[in-house]
Amino acid sequence: MTNKLFRSTAIVSLMTFVSRVVGFIRDMVLAHIFGASAGMDAFLLAFKIPNFMRRLFAEGAFSQAFVPVLSEYRSTRSPQDVKALVDKVFGALSAVLFLVTVLGVIGAPLLIWLFAPGFSTTDSRFPLACHLLQITFPYIFFISLTAFAAGVQNAHGKFAMPAFTPVLLNICLIIGAYFFSSYFTQPVTALAWSVMVAGVAQLIFQAPFLAKLALFPSFKLDWRDPGVKRVLTLMSPALIGASVMQINLLVDTIFASFLPVGSLTWLYYSDRLLEFPIGMFGVALATVVLPHLSQEYAKNSHTGFSASVDWALRWILLIGIPATVGLVMMASPLLATLFQYGRFTSHDVIMASRSLIALSMGLVFFLAVKVLVSAFYARQNTKLPVKVAIFAMLANVVLNALLIGPLAHAGLALASSLSSIINVLLLLWVLLREKIYVPMAGWKSFSLRLFISNFAMAMVLWWFSPDVSQWLEFDALERAMLLSGLIGAAVLAYFACLWLAGLRINHLRLESV
Repeated sequence: MTNKLFRSTAIVSLMTFVSRVVGFIRDMVLAHIFGASAGMDAFLLAFKIPNFMRRLFAEGAFSQAFVPVLSEYRSTRSPQDVKALVDKVFGALSAVLFLVTVLGVIGAPLLIWLFAPGFSTTDSRFPLACHLLQITFPYIFFISLTAFAAGVQNAHGKFAMPAFTPVLLNICLIIGAYFFSSYFTQPVTALAWSVMVAGVAQLIFQAPFLAKLALFPSFKLDWRDPGVKRVLTLMSPALIGASVMQINLLVDTIFASFLPVGSLTWLYYSDRLLEFPIGMFGVALATVVLPHLSQEYAKNSHTGFSASVDWALRWILLIGIPATVGLVMMASPLLATLFQYGRFTSHDVIMASRSLIALSMGLVFFLAVKVLVSAFYARQNTKLPVKVAIFAMLANVVLNALLIGPLAHAGLALASSLSSIINVLLLLWVLLREKIYVPMAGWKSFSLRLFISNFAMAMVLWWFSPDVSQWLEFDALERAMLLSGLIGAAVLAYFACLWLAGLRINHLRLESV
C-alpha cells in the first residue's frame, strides 16, 4: 500500500509537472504579447471568475464530497450500485451546472461589478471584462464535468490522465494568443474563446478512460437517491472549507480592482509561480491521500489514518520549505527569466516580485491545508473545516484592509499567506486535540535535518546569485543559463545535506514514520 501511495503521488506530480511547464510557456507567450495591460487585466478577471468557481465547486467541494462516498460504494456495494451512483451524481451535477452557466452568462455585468467593483462603468476594462466573461463562463460547465470524470478515476486509483488534462488548456491558450489574437478588435478576446474550446476538449478527453472503467455516465436525475443526498450534504458546507485559498485570492481581486492598472496582472504572475509547487506537489498529494484516508477510515484503522496524515505532512515540509526559500530569494530572477519579454517590463518584474515574496511566505501552509482538510473530509466531517475557513476568511478581509494601504498589491498577497497560516494552525490544533492525528516518533531529528539543509541551500543562493539590477540587464540566454545553474546547485546542496545529516528515503516511507 505504501509503495502504491508513493507511486501514485509521483505519477500525479510528474503529470502535473508537464502541465505546469506548458503553463509557464503559456504565461511567457501571454506576457510577451499582452504585457501588464488593461486588456490583460480584463481577461484575467473574466477567466478568474469561472476558474474560481471550478476550483470551489468542482475540484474543491464536489471532489471532497464525491470521492469518499464513491470509495465507500466501491468497498461495500456491488458494481451495479457504483454505476448507478455515478449516473445519478452525473445527472444532478449536470443539471445544476447548466443552470449556473445560464445565470452566469446573463448576469456577467453583475458578477464583474461584485468581484471587481474598482472596474467602474467608466473604466474601459468594465465592458471588455463583461464581454469576455460571457464567453468564458460556460467553461465552468465543461471543466466541472471534467473534474467529475477525474473523481471517478481517482476513486479507482487512476491518477495519470486527470493530472495530464490541464495541458490541453495551456495548449489552447498558446494557439489562441499566437494565431488568432490578430483577428479580433480586442486581441484578448481570442484568449476567452480559447478557454471555451479548452473546456470542451478536456471533457472529451476523459470519455475513453471512463468507458474503460465501464463507468461512462448516463444522465439520470434522482434527487432522492441516498448517495446523491450524501454527496450534496457533504458538499454544501465544503464549498467554503475546501477552498479557502481560492476565496482569499478572489477577495484579493476585489481589493486589487481599486489599485493601479497592472496590479491584477502582477498578482496573477506571482500566483502562477506559487501554483507550480502547489499544483505539482500539494494538489497531487491531496488527490492521492484523500481516497487512501477514506479507505483507512472505512476500515476503522485509527493508527493507519494518523500515520497517513503524518507521512503527508513530512513530505509537505520536505518539499515546501526549500520551495519557499527558493521563491523568496529568487523572486525577481525567476520572474525576469520567465516573463521579462515584449510588453512585460522590468518594472513589472519588480512589482510582481513583491507579491510573489509575500505569497511564498504562506506556501507551506497552502500545501498543508489541502491535506488537513482532506483528513476531515475523509471522515465525512465537513462542518468543522467550514467554521475554521470562515474565521480565516474574515481574518483575510481584515488583513487586506490593513495592508493594502502601506503595501498595495503585495499587502493583499501577504494577507492571503497570513490567513492560510491561521487556517492550518486551527485545523491542526483540532486534529491533535481530538487525537485524530498523533505525531509519530522522529520529528525532532527530522526538523533539525530540514533546518541544516535549507540553511545550506539559502547560503548557496545568497553567495552565487547576482544583484537584481544585474538580472534585469542580462539577456534571455544569460538569465536562463545562470538560473538553471543556481537551481541545480541549490537542489544539490539541499539533498546532499539531507543525506549527510542521515535522512534516507526509507525514513519517509509510510510504515517508517
